[in-house]
Amino acid sequence: MRVLLTAWGSRGDVEPLAGLAVGLRGLGADVRVCAPPDADFAALLERVGVPLVPLGPSVRSVVTGERPDAFRLAAELVAARFDTLTAAAEGCDALLATGLMPAGARDVAEKLGIHYVLACFHLLGLPSRHRPPLARPGTPSPQDETDKRVLWKQDAQRVNGLYGEALNRHRAAIGLPPVDNVRDHVLTDQPWLAADATLCPSQGMTDLDVVQTGAWIVPDDRPLPHELEAFLDGGTPPVYVGFGSMAAHTPTDIARVAIEASRAQGRRVLLARGWAGLTPIDDADDCFVVGEVNQQSLFRRVAAVVHHGGAGTTTTAARAGAPQVIVPQIADQPYWATRVAKLGIGAAHDGPTPTTDSLSAALTTALTPETRARARAVAGEIRTDGATVAAKLLLDAASRERPPVTV
Repeated sequence: MRVLLTAWGSRGDVEPLAGLAVGLRGLGADVRVCAPPDADFAALLERVGVPLVPLGPSVRSVVTGERPDAFRLAAELVAARFDTLTAAAEGCDALLATGLMPAGARDVAEKLGIHYVLACFHLLGLPSRHRPPLARPGTPSPQDETDKRVLWKQDAQRVNGLYGEALNRHRAAIGLPPVDNVRDHVLTDQPWLAADATLCPSQGMTDLDVVQTGAWIVPDDRPLPHELEAFLDGGTPPVYVGFGSMAAHTPTDIARVAIEASRAQGRRVLLARGWAGLTPIDDADDCFVVGEVNQQSLFRRVAAVVHHGGAGTTTTAARAGAPQVIVPQIADQPYWATRVAKLGIGAAHDGPTPTTDSLSAALTTALTPETRARARAVAGEIRTDGATVAAKLLLDAASRERPPVTV
């Protein structure tokens, strides 16, 4: 059986597909991934032996350049999906899409007559009478259920405004009728949630019939670099600080703030360079910089993990039993910060721009023995079989939709 997986988005959108691809191959499936042509993503997929089919522009070029025109980017991605996915999905039995509103993926699957699944890594984009759509930080959250329904209707109109014209133009070109609600068309009535149930409970949180598989984790047995091992062995466990691919949103002085806050707690610092290019503020030997490393191994050896609150980093730190301090920047990150604080496995920083004092205060909470003990207890509740669960579900569903073989 052949499966095509696709996403356009940050590493947090692409890495889970690598985990699912490993699960699918373990069940005998042939897998390919359509994703942005960033070198980081190509190296990640090469590491697990899955070919990358380039899709759209590189994410790094978009997030590190001038603010993109949302309408132009939406139309470009729709066109890229119709073009690239149509060729890549030829001969496939299923197409699973995730990442930034993958308008065009379901339509290609429909034209080819193959099974389609929409997957997400959090619930915040799924319509719900219990909460409003994602809003800008500081926007008041309505409490009235009627107001929430109005906001969700407006959210659908916003998505239509971005994607509707381009999507229906490409659908017409391949003989498909127009759709009048792009968001609901993409999501389907039964989206998949690739998130751990302890960190992201879904029961009653959306109006859709969500299938929660658990997080899709890429197995990682890479050794840590010798220089990093020497730093870790050379003193007390450091505070890890990393903001992943948040180049456009990371506060400009976050490295200085994080180093000063960690030193105020008597801790050494481990900076993850990331797309923001974090660097030390001096030549002191209590600070070390790393690039791409095995976080699953590394997080078991640090005092705390300070990060932006991406779903993947949150899950990796929770699984490692490492206390967390989340400094949320955009999108779903405030949700993960809230969950970490509620579970007692770390602290949520109030706002996206910490000061030395505010980050030091959050670290005071994260570095207590009580938080460490709670983080280790919750680590035992994090399931690691999500990719296998999803792989079996996907192959079973695709098998049921196969046309009968005629002799």
